[in-house]
Amino acid sequence: MCTKIGPVTDQRSISHRWPIEDPLDSLVNDGAHRGTLLLRALHDLSRVDQAVYQAVASVPTPTLDMPLRRPSNSANHSMVWVALAGGLASVGGQRGRRAAVAGLASVVASTALVNVALKSLHPRSRPDRIAAGVISTRHTRMQDSSSFPSGHSASGFAFATAVGYQIPALSFPLRILAAAVAYSRVHSRVHYPGDAIVGTLAGGAVGLCVAKQLDRRNAATS
Repeated sequence: MCTKIGPVTDQRSISHRWPIEDPLDSLVNDGAHRGTLLLRALHDLSRVDQAVYQAVASVPTPTLDMPLRRPSNSANHSMVWVALAGGLASVGGQRGRRAAVAGLASVVASTALVNVALKSLHPRSRPDRIAAGVISTRHTRMQDSSSFPSGHSASGFAFATAVGYQIPALSFPLRILAAAVAYSRVHSRVHYPGDAIVGTLAGGAVGLCVAKQLDRRNAATS
């Protein structure tokens, strides 16, 4: 007999879709590894990630659903960041052009890091929006790549960090926009919260490194 699962599903019915769960469960429950703090910590973090996923999916937010689809879709293929870089280069003078170059270089570097390196290290299935009861008005296109980490989150924070390093006045508004993109990926259920968090951290680190490297190069040639 089958039991219908509503918007808030039993945690055990979700865990089998998480690649990190099965190996961690077996290791944590193995007496030889019971004291391994790192594995137990990862196991707990995974369960927190699941709980946040279910909480966001189960809370009705009709006034936010459609607006949050826009930043998510606009960040596909980094379109919003390319457009902003074009605006900076056009009206920002030499400083704006440097910020645009730093921002786009950071997007390229973060995309390579996430899509080529990190996603292949730990392949993770995308969320099952149907089983989680996510209404269709939240849906955006579900990519086929690994869910971990979020490339949209990484690109957004890479761009915001690099441009903000060059033009500090733009740092806060760009980070707010990048945060909206990152959250929209969770809200539309194409990523788990942990995917967006790791993508955000990776993108910010890449953006800072690229901005500093370009600064040193510009100082050396000036």
